[in-house]
Amino acid sequence: MADFDIKKLLQSVTVHGASDLHLVSRSEPQIRLDGSLKPVNLPKLTGSDIEEMCYSLITEKQKQLFEENNELDFALLLPGIGRFRANYYRTLGDMAAAFRTIPIDVPSLDQLGMPQVYKNLIKREKGLILVTGPTGQGKSTTLAAMLNEINLQFKKHIVTVEDPVEFIHENKKSVFSHRGVGEDTRSFAVALKYAMRQDPDVILIGEMRDKETIEAALTAAETGHLVLGTLHTSSAPSTINRIIDVFSGEEQPQVRAMLSSSLVAVISQALLPKIGGGRIAAPEILITNHAIANLIREDKVHQIYSQMQLGQGDTGMQTQTQALLKFLREGKISRDIALQFANKPDELSKSL
Repeated sequence: MADFDIKKLLQSVTVHGASDLHLVSRSEPQIRLDGSLKPVNLPKLTGSDIEEMCYSLITEKQKQLFEENNELDFALLLPGIGRFRANYYRTLGDMAAAFRTIPIDVPSLDQLGMPQVYKNLIKREKGLILVTGPTGQGKSTTLAAMLNEINLQFKKHIVTVEDPVEFIHENKKSVFSHRGVGEDTRSFAVALKYAMRQDPDVILIGEMRDKETIEAALTAAETGHLVLGTLHTSSAPSTINRIIDVFSGEEQPQVRAMLSSSLVAVISQALLPKIGGGRIAAPEILITNHAIANLIREDKVHQIYSQMQLGQGDTGMQTQTQALLKFLREGKISRDIALQFANKPDELSKSL
């Protein structure tokens, strides 16, 4: 077997500032830099190369879990190298792996260049704030920066439920209880049920995957907690529809009522390659005001977008098109990239 050192590979990921490492048999190792895959200058891997490398990082119990399920998710801390979220899986019978880097230092909202409105949102005592977007669009990073802001300003108990735990916060003014699904709790829904007895002020839900989790999140947001969560939706209005559609027809009016009173904001973001390297988050920001709460309650979600176009100055709302136009004016992204990532390319072309 070729002599591959998994720790050296992961070190090269952090040194290059890459976001991911992919190990798939019949291919050389690949890293993701600024959103694009690039092969590492090494021989092609076989399934047994990958198995030998990947098994060296896990415990006997994890190995057993992987062999039973053919899937394994876990977080990995390599001293002196970094933290990673890892996923082991099989492809055509061979073992494969994906590693995502997790920064050890939690970024601040200012470092990420996030809009001022995020700092106002985290001052809320209760309600639901959702950060949405496809996988790999920086949702976890944005949420970590929001929690970091709370940690710097307020004395709160913050319970995070993730699969696996990503950012680990140092207790500054706040106290964090980080809970990993699998290690510390059985599931998101179970963790949320018991979170209520842990006297939390703020709850972070790594993923709102199923009806029970969404229901628990809405209840927590209604009963005086600030709940932050993620969904894999690409625009603010589609996020509201996704939540409502999880429920059956007769439950939907009640869910709409709960959402209209507890939803604080939806931030849908995409990470765009910047001119000159690096990436920048283009957020669509929906902030619930009286008009939007009424549209949710009355099942008129399709009208929310035009409200977002109107409610700019006073609320801090913005559509994705407005975010893209701003970056274009500032010379941060190219016209091609803006059109490629636009949710509404026609609207963007017209504005250009």
